[in-house]
Amino acid sequence: MKKKLAIIGAGIAGLTLANLIKKHSQHEFMVYEKEESLSLDEGYGIQLATNSIKILNEINFNKIDNKKIFHPNALDFYNIQNEKICNLDLTKFNTSENKYTTLQRSTLVEHLKEDIYTQHLRFGKKIKEVSELKDKILLKFDDNTNDLVDYVIAADGVFSNTKSFFEKKKNEPKFKRALAVRTILKSKPELNINEKNISLMLGNNTHIVLYPINKKKELNMVCILRNKKYDPDNIKSLIEKKILKQNPNLKMLFNNNIKFWPLYFTPKIFPSSNKKVFYIGDAFNGFLPTLAQGAGQSIESAYEIFKLLKEGKLESDNTYFEERSKRVKIIRRRSNLNFFIFHFSSAIMQKIRNIFLKFLVKRKTFIKGYLGKIYKN
Repeated sequence: MKKKLAIIGAGIAGLTLANLIKKHSQHEFMVYEKEESLSLDEGYGIQLATNSIKILNEINFNKIDNKKIFHPNALDFYNIQNEKICNLDLTKFNTSENKYTTLQRSTLVEHLKEDIYTQHLRFGKKIKEVSELKDKILLKFDDNTNDLVDYVIAADGVFSNTKSFFEKKKNEPKFKRALAVRTILKSKPELNINEKNISLMLGNNTHIVLYPINKKKELNMVCILRNKKYDPDNIKSLIEKKILKQNPNLKMLFNNNIKFWPLYFTPKIFPSSNKKVFYIGDAFNGFLPTLAQGAGQSIESAYEIFKLLKEGKLESDNTYFEERSKRVKIIRRRSNLNFFIFHFSSAIMQKIRNIFLKFLVKRKTFIKGYLGKIYKN
């Protein structure tokens, strides 16, 4: 039976679901975005493993301009002094159609908006009130418009506004006592790295990731550093104190226009209290960036909702929540573990970690269990 959906949020999760519905079903839908436009400015980079590329290829991602993406071959591990520890071959997870991919977030959003922008996307829409009417949900927006739908799919991020209308149980995101610093480097920095690979530099209470985002040799740089408080007026001195004291040669990474924000995570996972309301992407669970699965899990969760919708099983036995929770728990455990081991402050623990890394990246059973279980899903 034909259903009508309201997708709240025009990020990666919401746009992926919209494309899947438009391309592979007859269901009606509208994407509601609270902002007045999509942010398509030169944005930060994202990593997409084969688990998400396989899904995106169902909505023509394989036809994207190849100059706007990159396929790194390896993940190179370094210490904060830029001395190489070891490397992990990423191509072992690839197939001829689905390859580990890096790109700018704006490039993916631009692709995802292409087929839905005119007829299926409305801006400046913020929910003011919700109610149930004859087994449907009535959404009222603050511009005095409304929509009566069969399902509401909340894809409005870790601080989901939609949740506040449907959930009585509070589950506020928590500050991880860490922040992210990002910039785009227009050329290879004067460091001992292979600019065609992903470079991961591990330091005391910090780590830095560099990777190509297109064929123009531009690199995304993201630095995660621990700090008990988030003080946006003190970022430069924090970088000096936490990073450049460990390696002054990294200063060139922070000379460009940097952006920064605090890291939050979702403490618990709760099912929706309404059988007509579902949460995807960061609205379901906010991940730490230490497994590079944030965008990938947004795509996966959208696909899981779509499959159940297509099969007419979206309301059956809480299937979506149970399956998504299993997946989230696996990734969350690995993300938290990486956050812990990437940031060892003890020189002895760093040496022990590095020895284990050299050993583990060569063990097929470990790689298959730790990453293959995620990338191959």
